Amino acid sequence: MQFWEQHKLAYPIFFLTYVSSSTIDYVKSFLEWMSDSIAKSFEHTRDNAFLLRHVKLLINKSDLESVPDGPKVVLASMGSLEAGFSHDIFVEWVSDTKNLILFSERGQFGTLARMLQADPPPKAVKVTMSKRVPLVGEELAAYEEEQNRIKKEEALKASLIKEEESKASLRTELPVNDQMVLDANNTHSSSNAIGQRSEAFRDVLIDGFLPPSTSVAPMFPFYDCSSEWDDFGEVINPDDYVTKDVNIDQMLMPVDGELAGKLDEGSVSLILDTTPSKVVSTELTVQVKCSLIYMDFEGRSDGRSIKSILAHVAPLKLVLVHGSAEATEHLKQHCLQHVCPHVYAPQIEETIDVTSDLCAYKVQLSEKLMSNVLFKKLGEYEIAWIDAEVGKTENGMLSLLPLSSPAPPHKTVLVGDIKMADFKQFLASKGVQVEFAGGALRCGEYVTLRKVGDASQKGGSAAIQQIILEGPLTEEYYKIREYLYSQFYAP
Repeated sequence: MQFWEQHKLAYPIFFLTYVSSSTIDYVKSFLEWMSDSIAKSFEHTRDNAFLLRHVKLLINKSDLESVPDGPKVVLASMGSLEAGFSHDIFVEWVSDTKNLILFSERGQFGTLARMLQADPPPKAVKVTMSKRVPLVGEELAAYEEEQNRIKKEEALKASLIKEEESKASLRTELPVNDQMVLDANNTHSSSNAIGQRSEAFRDVLIDGFLPPSTSVAPMFPFYDCSSEWDDFGEVINPDDYVTKDVNIDQMLMPVDGELAGKLDEGSVSLILDTTPSKVVSTELTVQVKCSLIYMDFEGRSDGRSIKSILAHVAPLKLVLVHGSAEATEHLKQHCLQHVCPHVYAPQIEETIDVTSDLCAYKVQLSEKLMSNVLFKKLGEYEIAWIDAEVGKTENGMLSLLPLSSPAPPHKTVLVGDIKMADFKQFLASKGVQVEFAGGALRCGEYVTLRKVGDASQKGGSAAIQQIILEGPLTEEYYKIREYLYSQFYAP
Protein backbone atom coordinates (compact mmCIF):
# COMPACT_ATOMS: atom_id res chain seq x y z
CA MET A 1 0.00 0.00 0.00
CA GLN A 2 2.90 2.35 0.67
CA PHE A 3 4.16 1.67 -2.86
CA TRP A 4 0.76 2.68 -4.29
CA GLU A 5 0.78 5.91 -2.28
CA GLN A 6 4.39 6.83 -3.02
CA HIS A 7 3.99 6.37 -6.78
CA LYS A 8 0.39 7.66 -6.82
CA LEU A 9 -0.89 4.64 -8.74
CA ALA A 10 -4.54 4.61 -9.73
CA TYR A 11 -4.81 0.92 -10.64
CA PRO A 12 -7.43 -0.79 -8.44
CA ILE A 13 -6.62 -3.75 -6.19
CA PHE A 14 -9.30 -6.36 -5.43
CA PHE A 15 -9.24 -8.99 -2.68
CA LEU A 16 -11.56 -11.71 -3.95
CA THR A 17 -12.52 -14.49 -1.53
CA TYR A 18 -15.62 -15.63 0.31
CA VAL A 19 -14.18 -14.44 3.64
CA SER A 20 -12.39 -11.29 2.50
CA SER A 21 -14.08 -8.81 4.84
CA SER A 22 -14.04 -11.08 7.91
CA THR A 23 -10.37 -11.91 7.30
CA ILE A 24 -9.31 -8.25 7.28
CA ASP A 25 -11.44 -7.44 10.33
CA TYR A 26 -9.88 -10.35 12.17
CA VAL A 27 -6.27 -9.36 11.53
CA LYS A 28 -6.97 -5.76 12.54
CA SER A 29 -7.18 -6.96 16.13
CA PHE A 30 -3.63 -8.38 16.10
CA LEU A 31 -1.58 -5.21 15.93
CA GLU A 32 0.30 -6.15 19.11
CA TRP A 33 1.86 -9.05 17.19
CA MET A 34 3.21 -6.79 14.46
CA SER A 35 6.54 -4.99 14.29
CA ASP A 36 7.40 -2.09 16.57
CA SER A 37 7.04 0.44 13.77
CA ILE A 38 3.45 -0.64 13.07
CA ALA A 39 2.57 -0.60 16.77
CA LYS A 40 4.11 2.86 17.30
CA SER A 41 2.35 4.20 14.21
CA PHE A 42 -0.98 3.10 15.63
CA GLU A 43 -0.20 4.57 19.07
CA HIS A 44 0.70 8.01 17.69
CA THR A 45 -1.54 8.42 14.65
CA ARG A 46 -4.17 5.68 15.18
CA ASP A 47 -3.28 4.50 11.67
CA ASN A 48 -4.12 0.80 11.40
CA ALA A 49 -1.79 -0.96 8.97
CA PHE A 50 -4.67 -3.15 7.81
CA LEU A 51 -6.91 -0.24 6.91
CA LEU A 52 -6.42 -0.96 3.22
CA ARG A 53 -7.46 2.22 1.42
CA HIS A 54 -6.43 1.01 -2.02
CA VAL A 55 -7.92 -2.48 -1.72
CA LYS A 56 -11.56 -3.27 -2.39
CA LEU A 57 -12.95 -6.38 -0.73
CA LEU A 58 -15.07 -8.66 -2.93
CA ILE A 59 -16.95 -11.81 -2.01
CA ASN A 60 -18.50 -12.58 -5.38
CA LYS A 61 -17.01 -12.93 -8.84
CA SER A 62 -19.92 -11.04 -10.37
CA ASP A 63 -18.70 -7.91 -8.56
CA LEU A 64 -15.36 -8.25 -10.34
CA GLU A 65 -17.02 -8.70 -13.71
CA SER A 66 -18.85 -5.39 -13.26
CA VAL A 67 -15.54 -3.51 -12.97
CA PRO A 68 -14.62 -1.51 -16.12
CA ASP A 69 -11.93 -2.96 -18.36
CA GLY A 70 -8.39 -1.84 -17.66
CA PRO A 71 -5.28 -2.73 -15.65
CA LYS A 72 -6.07 -4.18 -12.23
CA VAL A 73 -4.63 -6.41 -9.52
CA VAL A 74 -6.73 -9.29 -8.19
CA LEU A 75 -5.77 -11.23 -5.05
CA ALA A 76 -7.82 -14.42 -5.39
CA SER A 77 -8.01 -17.74 -3.56
CA MET A 78 -6.95 -20.55 -3.80
CA GLY A 79 -3.21 -20.48 -4.36
CA SER A 80 -3.18 -23.99 -5.86
CA LEU A 81 -5.41 -22.93 -8.82
CA GLU A 82 -7.34 -26.16 -8.31
CA ALA A 83 -10.56 -24.52 -7.11
CA GLY A 84 -12.03 -21.22 -6.05
CA PHE A 85 -12.02 -17.82 -7.70
CA SER A 86 -8.39 -18.12 -8.80
CA HIS A 87 -9.28 -21.22 -10.84
CA ASP A 88 -12.07 -19.42 -12.71
CA ILE A 89 -10.01 -16.28 -13.35
CA PHE A 90 -7.07 -18.38 -14.55
CA VAL A 91 -9.16 -19.98 -17.29
CA GLU A 92 -10.42 -16.60 -18.48
CA TRP A 93 -7.18 -14.58 -18.36
CA VAL A 94 -4.27 -16.91 -19.21
CA SER A 95 -4.73 -16.66 -22.98
CA ASP A 96 -3.83 -12.93 -22.96
CA THR A 97 -0.10 -12.20 -23.16
CA LYS A 98 -0.58 -8.89 -21.31
CA ASN A 99 -1.66 -10.63 -18.13
CA LEU A 100 0.62 -11.82 -15.32
CA ILE A 101 0.20 -14.56 -12.69
CA LEU A 102 2.18 -13.91 -9.49
CA PHE A 103 2.57 -16.83 -7.09
CA SER A 104 3.36 -15.88 -3.49
CA GLU A 105 4.01 -19.47 -2.37
CA ARG A 106 5.28 -22.69 -3.86
CA GLY A 107 2.43 -24.91 -5.00
CA GLN A 108 1.88 -28.33 -3.50
CA PHE A 109 2.79 -31.46 -5.44
CA GLY A 110 0.22 -32.50 -8.03
CA THR A 111 -1.51 -29.11 -8.27
CA LEU A 112 -1.86 -26.91 -11.33
CA ALA A 113 0.17 -24.16 -9.65
CA ARG A 114 3.13 -26.50 -9.02
CA MET A 115 2.99 -27.77 -12.61
CA LEU A 116 3.14 -24.22 -14.01
CA GLN A 117 5.99 -23.28 -11.67
CA ALA A 118 8.01 -26.34 -12.68
CA ASP A 119 7.34 -25.93 -16.41
CA PRO A 120 6.59 -22.26 -17.20
CA PRO A 121 4.41 -21.23 -20.16
CA PRO A 122 3.74 -20.87 -23.02
CA LYS A 123 2.05 -24.24 -23.03
CA ALA A 124 -1.35 -25.90 -23.20
CA VAL A 125 -2.89 -27.28 -20.02
CA LYS A 126 -6.06 -29.19 -19.27
CA VAL A 127 -8.34 -27.85 -16.55
CA THR A 128 -11.58 -29.17 -15.10
CA MET A 129 -14.47 -26.74 -14.83
CA SER A 130 -17.15 -27.66 -12.30
CA LYS A 131 -20.51 -26.02 -11.92
CA ARG A 132 -23.41 -26.68 -9.58
CA VAL A 133 -26.78 -26.84 -11.38
CA PRO A 134 -30.26 -27.46 -9.91
CA LEU A 135 -31.93 -30.81 -10.42
CA VAL A 136 -34.81 -30.89 -12.92
CA GLY A 137 -37.17 -33.41 -14.44
CA GLU A 138 -36.68 -37.08 -13.59
CA GLU A 139 -33.58 -36.39 -11.47
CA LEU A 140 -35.51 -33.98 -9.25
CA ALA A 141 -38.44 -36.43 -8.95
CA ALA A 142 -36.07 -39.29 -8.02
CA TYR A 143 -34.34 -37.07 -5.44
CA GLU A 144 -37.64 -36.03 -3.83
CA GLU A 145 -38.86 -39.64 -3.79
CA GLU A 146 -35.65 -40.74 -2.06
CA GLN A 147 -35.93 -37.94 0.50
CA ASN A 148 -39.57 -38.87 1.25
CA ARG A 149 -38.57 -42.50 1.72
CA ILE A 150 -35.80 -41.50 4.13
CA LYS A 151 -38.18 -39.26 6.11
CA LYS A 152 -40.76 -42.07 6.41
CA GLU A 153 -38.11 -44.51 7.62
CA GLU A 154 -36.87 -42.03 10.20
CA ALA A 155 -40.44 -41.31 11.39
CA LEU A 156 -41.19 -45.03 11.70
CA LYS A 157 -37.96 -45.63 13.56
CA ALA A 158 -38.69 -42.76 15.93
CA SER A 159 -42.21 -44.03 16.64
CA LEU A 160 -40.92 -47.53 17.40
CA ILE A 161 -38.31 -46.16 19.76
CA LYS A 162 -40.91 -43.99 21.50
CA GLU A 163 -43.26 -46.95 21.87
CA GLU A 164 -40.52 -49.12 23.38
CA GLU A 165 -39.56 -46.37 25.81
CA SER A 166 -43.21 -45.96 26.83
CA LYS A 167 -43.56 -49.68 27.52
CA ALA A 168 -40.37 -49.76 29.53
CA SER A 169 -41.46 -46.80 31.66
CA LEU A 170 -44.87 -48.37 32.37
CA ARG A 171 -43.31 -51.64 33.49
CA THR A 172 -41.08 -49.85 35.98
CA GLU A 173 -43.55 -47.27 37.30
CA LEU A 174 -46.80 -49.20 37.77
CA PRO A 175 -47.02 -51.44 40.90
CA VAL A 176 -47.83 -55.10 40.54
CA ASN A 177 -50.92 -55.03 42.78
CA ASP A 178 -52.48 -52.05 40.96
CA GLN A 179 -56.11 -52.78 40.10
CA MET A 180 -55.74 -50.85 36.85
CA VAL A 181 -53.01 -53.13 35.50
CA LEU A 182 -54.09 -55.80 33.07
CA ASP A 183 -53.13 -59.40 33.72
CA ALA A 184 -50.31 -60.11 31.28
CA ASN A 185 -50.94 -63.87 31.57
CA ASN A 186 -54.53 -63.54 30.38
CA THR A 187 -54.47 -63.94 26.61
CA HIS A 188 -58.28 -63.87 26.16
CA SER A 189 -59.22 -60.39 24.99
CA SER A 190 -62.96 -61.06 24.80
CA SER A 191 -65.97 -59.44 26.39
CA ASN A 192 -65.79 -61.99 29.21
CA ALA A 193 -62.51 -60.44 30.29
CA ILE A 194 -64.30 -57.11 30.64
CA GLY A 195 -67.06 -58.64 32.70
CA GLN A 196 -64.55 -59.91 35.20
CA ARG A 197 -63.11 -56.45 35.91
CA SER A 198 -64.07 -54.39 38.88
CA GLU A 199 -66.52 -51.53 38.79
CA ALA A 200 -63.68 -49.01 38.71
CA PHE A 201 -62.32 -50.70 35.65
CA ARG A 202 -65.76 -50.52 33.94
CA ASP A 203 -65.69 -46.75 34.40
CA VAL A 204 -62.64 -46.67 32.17
CA LEU A 205 -63.42 -49.35 29.57
CA ILE A 206 -66.81 -48.90 27.95
CA ASP A 207 -68.60 -51.43 25.81
CA GLY A 208 -67.04 -51.78 22.40
CA PHE A 209 -63.52 -50.84 23.58
CA LEU A 210 -61.13 -53.71 24.01
CA PRO A 211 -57.51 -53.23 25.13
CA PRO A 212 -54.95 -53.95 22.40
CA SER A 213 -52.95 -57.12 22.76
CA THR A 214 -49.75 -55.08 23.10
CA SER A 215 -51.03 -52.85 25.90
CA VAL A 216 -49.75 -53.19 29.46
CA ALA A 217 -52.27 -50.85 31.09
CA PRO A 218 -55.88 -49.85 30.61
CA MET A 219 -56.76 -47.19 28.10
CA PHE A 220 -56.49 -43.55 29.15
CA PRO A 221 -53.97 -44.21 31.93
CA PHE A 222 -52.60 -41.48 34.14
CA TYR A 223 -48.80 -41.16 34.28
CA ASP A 224 -47.05 -39.41 37.12
CA CYS A 225 -44.18 -37.54 35.41
CA SER A 226 -41.93 -37.40 38.43
CA SER A 227 -38.36 -36.17 38.09
CA GLU A 228 -35.34 -38.32 38.81
CA TRP A 229 -33.00 -37.23 41.59
CA ASP A 230 -29.49 -38.20 42.51
CA ASP A 231 -26.97 -37.13 45.16
CA PHE A 232 -26.49 -33.78 43.43
CA GLY A 233 -30.13 -32.90 42.80
CA GLU A 234 -32.56 -33.27 39.93
CA VAL A 235 -31.22 -35.08 36.85
CA ILE A 236 -31.45 -32.82 33.81
CA ASN A 237 -31.18 -33.49 30.10
CA PRO A 238 -28.46 -31.28 28.56
CA ASP A 239 -30.24 -31.33 25.20
CA ASP A 240 -33.07 -29.28 26.71
CA TYR A 241 -30.69 -26.35 27.15
CA VAL A 242 -28.99 -26.42 23.74
CA THR A 243 -29.89 -23.58 21.40
CA LYS A 244 -30.56 -25.26 18.08
CA ASP A 245 -31.87 -22.38 15.98
CA VAL A 246 -29.26 -19.73 15.17
CA ASN A 247 -30.33 -16.50 13.57
CA ILE A 248 -27.77 -15.95 10.85
CA ASP A 249 -28.94 -12.37 10.30
CA GLN A 250 -27.67 -11.49 13.78
CA MET A 251 -24.26 -12.97 12.94
CA LEU A 252 -23.80 -10.47 10.13
CA MET A 253 -22.85 -6.91 11.03
CA PRO A 254 -22.65 -4.08 8.47
CA VAL A 255 -19.26 -2.36 8.64
CA ASP A 256 -18.50 0.51 6.25
CA GLY A 257 -21.27 -0.61 3.94
CA GLU A 258 -19.85 -4.12 3.58
CA LEU A 259 -20.68 -7.39 5.27
CA ALA A 260 -18.42 -8.48 8.06
CA GLY A 261 -18.71 -10.45 11.26
CA LYS A 262 -18.53 -14.18 11.50
CA LEU A 263 -19.91 -15.00 8.02
CA ASP A 264 -19.79 -13.32 4.64
CA GLU A 265 -22.63 -13.15 2.19
CA GLY A 266 -21.11 -15.83 -0.01
CA SER A 267 -20.77 -18.23 2.93
CA VAL A 268 -24.33 -17.52 4.09
CA SER A 269 -25.73 -18.15 0.63
CA LEU A 270 -23.98 -21.53 0.54
CA ILE A 271 -25.35 -22.44 3.97
CA LEU A 272 -28.93 -21.35 3.28
CA ASP A 273 -29.15 -22.74 -0.27
CA THR A 274 -31.21 -25.94 0.11
CA THR A 275 -32.13 -26.30 -3.58
CA PRO A 276 -31.47 -29.87 -4.80
CA SER A 277 -28.49 -29.67 -7.13
CA LYS A 278 -25.63 -31.62 -8.68
CA VAL A 279 -22.10 -30.85 -9.86
CA VAL A 280 -21.41 -30.99 -13.58
CA SER A 281 -17.74 -31.14 -14.62
CA THR A 282 -16.22 -30.50 -18.04
CA GLU A 283 -12.60 -30.66 -19.16
CA LEU A 284 -11.11 -27.78 -21.14
CA THR A 285 -7.76 -27.22 -22.83
CA VAL A 286 -6.48 -23.67 -22.43
CA GLN A 287 -3.45 -22.02 -23.98
CA VAL A 288 -1.31 -20.39 -21.28
CA LYS A 289 0.28 -17.36 -22.92
CA CYS A 290 0.50 -14.99 -19.97
CA SER A 291 3.63 -14.32 -17.90
CA LEU A 292 4.32 -16.18 -14.66
CA ILE A 293 6.46 -15.08 -11.68
CA TYR A 294 7.12 -16.80 -8.35
CA MET A 295 8.03 -14.58 -5.35
CA ASP A 296 8.64 -16.22 -1.99
CA PHE A 297 6.20 -14.66 0.49
CA GLU A 298 5.48 -17.81 2.51
CA GLY A 299 6.81 -16.25 5.71
CA ARG A 300 9.32 -19.03 6.30
CA SER A 301 12.85 -18.44 7.58
CA ASP A 302 15.58 -18.18 4.99
CA GLY A 303 18.77 -20.22 5.08
CA ARG A 304 20.81 -17.75 7.11
CA SER A 305 18.06 -17.35 9.72
CA ILE A 306 17.69 -21.13 10.11
CA LYS A 307 21.43 -21.53 10.65
CA SER A 308 21.44 -18.75 13.24
CA ILE A 309 18.43 -20.22 15.09
CA LEU A 310 19.95 -23.71 15.16
CA ALA A 311 23.21 -22.32 16.55
CA HIS A 312 21.31 -20.73 19.45
CA VAL A 313 19.14 -23.80 20.09
CA ALA A 314 22.22 -26.08 20.09
CA PRO A 315 20.37 -29.42 19.80
CA LEU A 316 21.97 -32.72 20.73
CA LYS A 317 20.43 -34.38 17.67
CA LEU A 318 18.81 -32.88 14.60
CA VAL A 319 16.35 -34.31 12.05
CA LEU A 320 15.84 -32.43 8.75
CA VAL A 321 12.57 -32.97 6.85
CA HIS A 322 10.45 -31.28 4.17
CA GLY A 323 12.96 -29.75 1.79
CA SER A 324 14.60 -30.27 -1.57
CA ALA A 325 17.47 -32.75 -1.72
CA GLU A 326 20.00 -30.06 -2.54
CA ALA A 327 18.92 -27.66 0.24
CA THR A 328 18.65 -30.49 2.79
CA GLU A 329 22.15 -31.78 2.03
CA HIS A 330 23.61 -28.27 2.26
CA LEU A 331 21.97 -27.65 5.66
CA LYS A 332 23.02 -31.11 6.87
CA GLN A 333 26.70 -30.47 6.10
CA HIS A 334 26.53 -27.06 7.78
CA CYS A 335 24.97 -28.52 10.94
CA LEU A 336 27.52 -31.33 11.08
CA GLN A 337 30.33 -28.78 11.10
CA HIS A 338 28.89 -26.03 13.30
CA VAL A 339 25.84 -27.26 15.27
CA CYS A 340 25.92 -30.89 16.43
CA PRO A 341 27.52 -34.19 15.38
CA HIS A 342 24.27 -36.11 14.97
CA VAL A 343 22.23 -34.87 11.98
CA TYR A 344 19.69 -37.02 10.13
CA ALA A 345 17.97 -36.37 6.80
CA PRO A 346 15.58 -39.32 6.27
CA GLN A 347 13.88 -40.00 2.96
CA ILE A 348 10.12 -40.36 2.61
CA GLU A 349 8.83 -43.41 4.57
CA GLU A 350 12.31 -44.01 6.00
CA THR A 351 12.48 -44.91 9.70
CA ILE A 352 15.30 -43.66 11.90
CA ASP A 353 16.22 -44.31 15.54
CA VAL A 354 17.18 -41.19 17.48
CA THR A 355 16.84 -42.55 20.99
CA SER A 356 19.59 -41.76 23.49
CA ASP A 357 21.12 -44.01 26.14
CA LEU A 358 21.55 -41.76 29.14
CA CYS A 359 22.63 -44.59 31.48
CA ALA A 360 19.79 -43.83 33.86
CA TYR A 361 19.07 -46.17 36.73
CA LYS A 362 16.15 -46.41 39.10
CA VAL A 363 17.27 -46.49 42.74
CA GLN A 364 15.51 -46.42 46.07
CA LEU A 365 16.44 -44.02 48.89
CA SER A 366 16.63 -45.89 52.17
CA GLU A 367 15.00 -44.52 55.29
CA LYS A 368 18.32 -44.51 57.18
CA LEU A 369 19.85 -42.28 54.54
CA MET A 370 16.91 -39.85 54.36
CA SER A 371 16.77 -39.44 58.13
CA ASN A 372 20.20 -37.73 58.11
CA VAL A 373 19.68 -35.54 55.03
CA LEU A 374 19.38 -31.80 55.59
CA PHE A 375 17.20 -30.09 52.99
CA LYS A 376 17.35 -26.40 52.17
CA LYS A 377 14.66 -24.51 50.29
CA LEU A 378 15.74 -23.02 46.95
CA GLY A 379 12.87 -21.18 45.30
CA GLU A 380 10.01 -23.63 44.88
CA TYR A 381 12.22 -26.66 45.53
CA GLU A 382 14.15 -28.25 48.37
CA ILE A 383 17.63 -29.63 47.65
CA ALA A 384 20.34 -31.39 49.63
CA TRP A 385 23.80 -32.92 49.14
CA ILE A 386 23.88 -36.69 49.63
CA ASP A 387 26.90 -38.94 50.22
CA ALA A 388 25.84 -42.57 49.92
CA GLU A 389 26.85 -45.97 48.62
CA VAL A 390 24.88 -48.25 46.33
CA GLY A 391 23.43 -51.45 47.68
CA LYS A 392 20.55 -53.81 46.99
CA THR A 393 17.31 -54.39 48.82
CA GLU A 394 15.78 -57.78 49.60
CA ASN A 395 13.81 -57.76 46.35
CA GLY A 396 16.96 -57.03 44.33
CA MET A 397 16.29 -53.33 43.67
CA LEU A 398 19.17 -50.84 43.81
CA SER A 399 19.17 -48.68 46.92
CA LEU A 400 21.25 -45.78 48.25
CA LEU A 401 22.53 -46.56 51.76
CA PRO A 402 24.43 -44.46 54.29
CA LEU A 403 28.22 -44.57 54.02
CA SER A 404 29.96 -47.15 56.18
CA SER A 405 32.96 -44.80 56.51
CA PRO A 406 33.22 -41.01 57.00
CA ALA A 407 32.19 -38.98 53.95
CA PRO A 408 35.10 -37.59 51.92
CA PRO A 409 35.33 -33.79 51.55
CA HIS A 410 34.06 -32.18 48.36
CA LYS A 411 34.40 -28.82 46.71
CA THR A 412 31.79 -26.18 47.29
CA VAL A 413 29.03 -26.30 44.68
CA LEU A 414 26.90 -23.21 44.17
CA VAL A 415 23.37 -24.23 43.17
CA GLY A 416 21.06 -21.70 41.59
CA ASP A 417 21.30 -18.68 39.36
CA ILE A 418 21.20 -14.97 39.98
CA LYS A 419 19.67 -12.25 37.87
CA MET A 420 21.38 -8.91 38.12
CA ALA A 421 18.09 -7.03 38.10
CA ASP A 422 16.70 -9.13 40.98
CA PHE A 423 19.94 -8.77 42.98
CA LYS A 424 19.81 -5.00 42.43
CA GLN A 425 16.36 -4.87 44.01
CA PHE A 426 17.56 -7.09 46.86
CA LEU A 427 20.50 -4.77 47.63
CA ALA A 428 18.25 -1.74 47.44
CA SER A 429 15.92 -3.33 50.00
CA LYS A 430 18.95 -3.72 52.30
CA GLY A 431 19.75 -0.01 52.03
CA VAL A 432 22.69 -0.35 49.60
CA GLN A 433 22.99 2.33 46.94
CA VAL A 434 23.13 0.40 43.65
CA GLU A 435 22.91 1.18 39.91
CA PHE A 436 23.79 -0.32 36.53
CA ALA A 437 26.80 1.22 34.78
CA GLY A 438 28.64 -0.13 31.74
CA GLY A 439 27.06 -3.58 31.91
CA ALA A 440 28.04 -4.01 35.57
CA LEU A 441 26.28 -3.49 38.87
CA ARG A 442 27.88 -0.72 40.93
CA CYS A 443 27.24 -1.33 44.63
CA GLY A 444 27.93 1.54 46.97
CA GLU A 445 30.95 3.72 46.14
CA TYR A 446 33.74 1.22 45.38
CA VAL A 447 32.31 -2.29 44.82
CA THR A 448 31.39 -3.57 41.33
CA LEU A 449 29.61 -6.81 40.42
CA ARG A 450 29.65 -8.27 36.89
CA LYS A 451 28.86 -11.50 35.04
CA VAL A 452 31.32 -12.95 32.53
CA GLY A 453 31.07 -16.00 30.28
CA ASP A 454 28.60 -17.33 27.71
CA ALA A 455 25.15 -18.29 28.95
CA SER A 456 24.79 -21.01 26.30
CA GLN A 457 27.17 -23.45 24.68
CA LYS A 458 27.03 -25.65 21.62
CA GLY A 459 26.14 -29.24 22.08
CA GLY A 460 23.74 -28.62 24.95
CA SER A 461 26.44 -28.56 27.68
CA ALA A 462 25.88 -26.64 30.89
CA ALA A 463 26.49 -22.92 30.83
CA ILE A 464 29.75 -21.72 32.41
CA GLN A 465 29.45 -18.25 33.93
CA GLN A 466 31.44 -16.43 36.56
CA ILE A 467 30.34 -13.69 38.90
CA ILE A 468 33.19 -11.30 39.65
CA LEU A 469 33.10 -9.03 42.68
CA GLU A 470 35.63 -6.19 42.46
CA GLY A 471 36.57 -3.54 44.98
CA PRO A 472 38.79 -2.75 47.97
CA LEU A 473 38.62 -5.08 50.96
CA THR A 474 36.44 -2.91 53.12
CA GLU A 475 33.51 -3.58 55.37
CA GLU A 476 31.19 -2.73 52.49
CA TYR A 477 32.90 -5.33 50.26
CA TYR A 478 32.41 -8.17 52.75
CA LYS A 479 28.83 -7.08 53.41
CA ILE A 480 27.91 -7.22 49.71
CA ARG A 481 29.73 -10.56 49.32
CA GLU A 482 27.63 -11.98 52.15
CA TYR A 483 24.48 -10.75 50.44
CA LEU A 484 25.69 -12.42 47.23
CA TYR A 485 26.35 -15.76 48.95
CA SER A 486 22.86 -15.67 50.45
CA GLN A 487 21.40 -15.94 46.95
CA PHE A 488 22.94 -19.39 46.46
CA TYR A 489 22.90 -22.73 48.22
CA ALA A 490 26.35 -24.12 48.89
CA PRO A 491 26.13 -27.75 50.05
